Amino acid sequence: MNSINNISQQILAKLPLFRLKDLIKAVRACKTAAEERAVIQKESANIRTAFKNENSETRHTNVAKLLYIHMLGYPAHFGQMECLKLVASPKYADKRLGYLGIMLLIDEKTEVLTLVTNSLKNDLNHSNMYVVGLALCTLGNISSSEMARDLCAEVEKLLGSSNTYIRKKAALSALRIIRRVPELHENFISRTKSLLNDRNHGVLVTGVTLVTEICQIMPENVEIFRKAVPLLVRHLKNLTTTGSSAEHEVTGVTDPFLQVKILRLLRILAQNDQEASDTMNDILAQVATNTENAKNVGNAILYETVLAIMDIKSEAGLRVLAVNILGKFLSNRDNNIRYVALETLNKTVGIETQAVQRHRNIILDCLRDGDISIRRRALELSFALINEGNVRVLMRELLAFLEVSDTEFKQSMTTKIALAAERFAPNKRWHIDTMLRMFKLAGNHVREEVLAGFIRLIAQTADLQQYTVQKLYAALKRDISQESLVLAGVWVIGEYGDILIGGGSFEDEDKPIEVNDSTVVNLLDSILMGPYANQLTREYVLTALMKLSSRLSDPSMHGKILEILNRHKVSMEVEIQQRAVEYTNLFSFDNIRPAVLERMPVPEGRTIIETGSDSPVTGKSASKLAGPSDQDLLLDLMGVGTASGTGDILDEGDMSAQSPEVSNAQPSSAPKQNVDLLADIFGSSSAPAAAPAPSAQGQPQQPMASNGADALLDLFGGSSDPAAAPAATPASSGLDALSQLSSALPTSPPVQQQIPGFEAYTKHGFSIHFVPSRDRTNPAIINIQVLFNNDGSHGSVTSIQFQAAVPKSQRLQLAAPSSTTVAPSATEKQLMRINNPQQTPVKMRLRISFVLSNSGQKIDDMAEFGPFPENAI
Repeated sequence: MNSINNISQQILAKLPLFRLKDLIKAVRACKTAAEERAVIQKESANIRTAFKNENSETRHTNVAKLLYIHMLGYPAHFGQMECLKLVASPKYADKRLGYLGIMLLIDEKTEVLTLVTNSLKNDLNHSNMYVVGLALCTLGNISSSEMARDLCAEVEKLLGSSNTYIRKKAALSALRIIRRVPELHENFISRTKSLLNDRNHGVLVTGVTLVTEICQIMPENVEIFRKAVPLLVRHLKNLTTTGSSAEHEVTGVTDPFLQVKILRLLRILAQNDQEASDTMNDILAQVATNTENAKNVGNAILYETVLAIMDIKSEAGLRVLAVNILGKFLSNRDNNIRYVALETLNKTVGIETQAVQRHRNIILDCLRDGDISIRRRALELSFALINEGNVRVLMRELLAFLEVSDTEFKQSMTTKIALAAERFAPNKRWHIDTMLRMFKLAGNHVREEVLAGFIRLIAQTADLQQYTVQKLYAALKRDISQESLVLAGVWVIGEYGDILIGGGSFEDEDKPIEVNDSTVVNLLDSILMGPYANQLTREYVLTALMKLSSRLSDPSMHGKILEILNRHKVSMEVEIQQRAVEYTNLFSFDNIRPAVLERMPVPEGRTIIETGSDSPVTGKSASKLAGPSDQDLLLDLMGVGTASGTGDILDEGDMSAQSPEVSNAQPSSAPKQNVDLLADIFGSSSAPAAAPAPSAQGQPQQPMASNGADALLDLFGGSSDPAAAPAATPASSGLDALSQLSSALPTSPPVQQQIPGFEAYTKHGFSIHFVPSRDRTNPAIINIQVLFNNDGSHGSVTSIQFQAAVPKSQRLQLAAPSSTTVAPSATEKQLMRINNPQQTPVKMRLRISFVLSNSGQKIDDMAEFGPFPENAI
């Protein structure tokens, strides 16, 4: 040990180290990280000093040592400029080291890179092909978009070089240029076509790679290169039929890299093209048949062949051959190959279902694999294979796997099993038995939607209700640890307890099960007192006991049920306590209790939908997400309630604030404490109501539709009768608005009045005006009454859709319009609210759509409005 320390100290004492070998030895001799850092720091300091002294004789050695320091993970950026100086040297060794340093120390985001462009341009035109190769290699590794544009012409010229070494490296540089600046691909198309005819394998590989990249970045170029399919097929045929070549052979396969590249390009070129697919069919079958799968090299070619067969318009027999290849992969001991096979079969099962079905047993064996990723893919594929013919066999295997599967699988498995059973069940009894088995195995991992679907199935299957309730009763006698099983059993016993007791004792799994009033109530009581009961379970049990009180024939059980209910009247859980109290009180009303506890009606059928987030919802639950009611919308506008849909607040550029096509809001249903606020909303404008238009008989019509005026009158305590309007006491702005409505009732033909507010849009006799006012409760909120006016020159205006968007600093909210149709000389209204906390000028972008009834012409228009004049709000 002392000798090692002495050597280390001697080496440190000899610094500076003049050769790279000396630095490597010194680093390797260090025992600790601290010693290594000391060596690196001292040598880095010496290298910096040498760089400052502009010592060109030691530059090559210092840069080499600096690159070694960089490889160890220490900072070496201070050597970037020295690398540029080496590149400018006429010596090949200096250029090689300089370009290596540039590729390691400089990336495309470094500003120094702009200084490299000129050196690269000079070296790309060098007479020495190896110098040109260095420049092309550097360009292909660190080229930025600016450098790609500057050097594109030189690379294009080198693609036509007679030297295969240069052509190969030029193709790789062109690949980098296209990735950085896709629009430059047009410069290489003609040169790239010639690369596909090259006999050199290296040039051919890079040429095929370049064509593949061009077709992927710009799919419109597929048509240009599709003519090369016969040529590529010929190349592939030569690779598979010619004898082995020592230069390109890998474990007995001739140039597998080129074969894979060609197969990948053929797959792209033949997509959605029958002629190209027909040209490829024979060679794909030949490759799939003749390639050995004993080595990974052969498996890679076979896998790429399978992908090509499945992506093009291949023959049915060829697709079956591809599936059989994947089936052989499943028998491979390498987990990576089996995973790839399962992943590919999952994608192809919808195309060749019958061919995949032949490998069902091997797929099911993968469910027992030790690798969790393989089990997961095999599970997905097993569910995809289920159909009417094999549902019994596959469901039996899946339920067996459910019993031993990982916890993370159970919840998704129970959902998929329920979906498959619902879709492919041969009969109702099998469906019920399968669901019961699933509840027994994984009842704690069943979603609420699945449980609701099972209960709905029982309610809809009257002839199997006795069978089901007996099965559930027997299951609960054996096990009450599975929550979903308990909930399903309790609900069914509560609903169909009379059927259970009426059926008497029965046998289950060759064991006699006694059933009477006492045993049923005692079972539910034991669930309540058991260790697995939670609040939801107790809610279910209390309700079931209450329902049984009207279904049991033994009156003595009423006392037992009352005793259980009284026990829970002091529960710490509010919901349980409330139920117990209410159910106990219900016993005092024997005349109505049976009617209250009648059997639930059969619910309508719904389909469980499994979403991408693995959280299924019922098929009709989405319909409940529709827009809010008119009352909720008004409450939301007033800040009292919340509403979605039409009341959503929009950001700038979001033109989805559509004018809701729903009936007019009914303020009469709002709470009384909101009357003043509603009055402020409807009475904030000092504008008089628009005069009504005469009816067809020449009599004047009411100024507003009944659903608008009546709602206002009802809101303010008035009557819809015009004669009663003057009797209203004008004690608030809302009553002022009401008096305006009543005073607007004409006794003579209407007179066109001036439209209040600020004009936002006018065309085809249809105009939109804004009447703004500041909200009394919140100065940051601006209430804008939108007035739709029709002068009648084009008849009625129908199907009005009004949308608006505001800047991001503001938030906008739209209520429903009074009507989407404006009669001639009439006015309709809509309320708009803008939250403007920063008090910036109000600017809006409007989208208006309407139909002119006279001509049937639909108008779609855009407009901009704002800001409001000063002191207008």
